[in-house]
Amino acid sequence: MLSCQTDSYLQEKQVTHDYDYHHDLDNNDNFSPDGKWLVYDTRTDSGGIAESGKIEKVNIETGEKKVLFEIQNNEIWGPGAGAVSYSPMQEAVVFIHGLANSTKENPYQQWRRTGVIIEDANPNVPIYMDAREVTFPFTQGALRGGTHRHEWSGDGKWIGFTYNDAILKALEDSTGQKRNLRTIGVSKKIRPVNVDKNDENVSGEWFSALVVRVVPNPAPGTDEISHAAGDSWVGTKGYLQKNGQRQVARAFIGVVKDKNGKDVNEVFIVDIPEDITQPGELGPLEGTKDDFPMPPKGASQRRLTFTAETKYPGCTGIVRSSPDGNSLAYMAKDENEVEQIFLIAPFGGKPRQLTVHDSNVSGNVRWHRSGNAVSYIYQGSIMLCKLGEAPFEQRITKLTPPTNPAPSNLVWSPDGKMLAFNRLMLKEGKAASQQIFVVEVTM
Repeated sequence: MLSCQTDSYLQEKQVTHDYDYHHDLDNNDNFSPDGKWLVYDTRTDSGGIAESGKIEKVNIETGEKKVLFEIQNNEIWGPGAGAVSYSPMQEAVVFIHGLANSTKENPYQQWRRTGVIIEDANPNVPIYMDAREVTFPFTQGALRGGTHRHEWSGDGKWIGFTYNDAILKALEDSTGQKRNLRTIGVSKKIRPVNVDKNDENVSGEWFSALVVRVVPNPAPGTDEISHAAGDSWVGTKGYLQKNGQRQVARAFIGVVKDKNGKDVNEVFIVDIPEDITQPGELGPLEGTKDDFPMPPKGASQRRLTFTAETKYPGCTGIVRSSPDGNSLAYMAKDENEVEQIFLIAPFGGKPRQLTVHDSNVSGNVRWHRSGNAVSYIYQGSIMLCKLGEAPFEQRITKLTPPTNPAPSNLVWSPDGKMLAFNRLMLKEGKAASQQIFVVEVTM
């Protein structure tokens, strides 16, 4: 095994100490803009996000906790509130909120949820972000299902998310044909989107559009995809095009079929137009009774990796961009069948292998704010790998000792001086619970 630059581990500080529930960072952007607070949900093992009735934040210096949002009388079937992220530009968070009419018979589901924003100054005052409309005729700017893993763009003007469609889920249930396909969308605060009010519809303050096209049965050997997820924004301000202009984009994992019809995960990118209100050539923004809402005019997705015909096909993880947008990090197997971190440019080209471990990298890939290093989990430890041409053993540092279970849900503070993460902790008489820890990192 390769040695690290240091075996002097960083001093961990436990921030939360309430063992009655989880404090789940969920691999999101959890630091407040000033770096003083971390936001999290309170999901349970039995009910997950559906049984999370609160969104809280904790002060990393004092341990003070504040409730930003609470659902009164939340049940194991929902509505639920979870998977929360801070805006990088304002003191506001966004998270999943299940439908208010959730019941045991009709519970929280992937296609039965929406995004809610809470401003720190106005706790428990929900701002419904994306509109949801499942009654025909559909409305431009509204979606027909459920959004998830909401992520603010670096300038705070966009929110990206994954999506599942309730209309196509019902069609799938009635026909038996696979239609409940996960895809990717974005929202922008262009104008409010008002829909007919009922227990299943929700009006929203932001305009939403799906930006990635998925199909039930991709043609073998093509770039068509049946599933899109593992997505994140490219750069804090997009990436630099060859004409010198900045392009807003999201990178993601798309599922193609190889020449033999076998599913393979590949890295994709989708360029997003500034104006998402204009329909594209594939169809209406609001969708139809038997197909998805379609991407806006100018949205363009393209494949970056082509592992399908290699010895060890497939890419995994959340595709994470460097702050400048020049490099996308993802996981794939190397020539020795070991899961490693690779980098690729937003224009594609030959991937570069960043890590050279002798056993699998576990995941949780996150860029340091400088763009000069990547953190991740390996053999139960948090690792930091610098970029550059130095030998691998000189570029890696083991930040924490190996533990089982391993730490998870890494997230860097805005100034890059603090790394937060979850540890599953045991306390006598209590079930294991996710607690929040931080370490100070000097680059």
